[in-house]
Amino acid sequence: MAVDLRCALDPVAFAVERLDFTPDAWQAEVLRSSGKNILLNCSRQAGKSTTTAIIALHEAYYQARALILLISPSLRQSRELFAKVCDFLKMLEPRPILEEDNRLSFTLVNGSRVVSLPGNAETVRGFSAPRLVIEDEAAFVDDAVYGAVRPMLAVSGGRLFLMSTPHGKRGHYHEAWKDGGPEWLKIEVTALDCPRISEEFLEQERQALGDLWFRQEYGCEFLETVDQVFRYDDIERALSDEVEPLFGANTDMHTGDARALLGGR
Repeated sequence: MAVDLRCALDPVAFAVERLDFTPDAWQAEVLRSSGKNILLNCSRQAGKSTTTAIIALHEAYYQARALILLISPSLRQSRELFAKVCDFLKMLEPRPILEEDNRLSFTLVNGSRVVSLPGNAETVRGFSAPRLVIEDEAAFVDDAVYGAVRPMLAVSGGRLFLMSTPHGKRGHYHEAWKDGGPEWLKIEVTALDCPRISEEFLEQERQALGDLWFRQEYGCEFLETVDQVFRYDDIERALSDEVEPLFGANTDMHTGDARALLGGR
């Protein structure tokens, strides 16, 4: 009883004592955070999926009738994150009884449900009032999906996690990282911050991928896309909402639309 209470109150204790997983310092910070909006800008293989899988399971296990949505660019990727949650679920003793169990979702006896979804705005709109939404590879998820997710949290007061490696200076993930205010907890974890990734491996990756991809995949840098004609920062400096558009007073063209035409999204 004492262990269960401690694990219910502390997700790090849950990870260590129930799942035999010892988190890195940054993972412990994320596990214990009560923030509503969390941005994880992490190197490949840093452990972001493992961390959020534990958070999803902790939420489902200790909160009755909680809806947890796992969203990725594709259904295959979403299944991968869901599989991590299921692997941790199997480690719990005694094994929780499932009312529903299939390849895309499961429901615990307390009514909590974990569902994996592809990054499709129409599919996402079929759910309401989630307690937790985890958007994996958020830099690759369509902006329309993000637009569909945020209103869901209005009533439930649920939490939103955006996690990814960067993919250019575009989209909602980059905008949240660049312009998001104090409502966001932002955590960056480069490959050099991960003790499980050796310097020898990183040097091999730099040689194999080239500097641009290496800095993005392992250094967590938001860089220009290779096919972008104009630099993002140059476009930002060239546009102003304070200047009347040349397109005419009645036009629907705004600064954001112009950025999209010039290489943003």
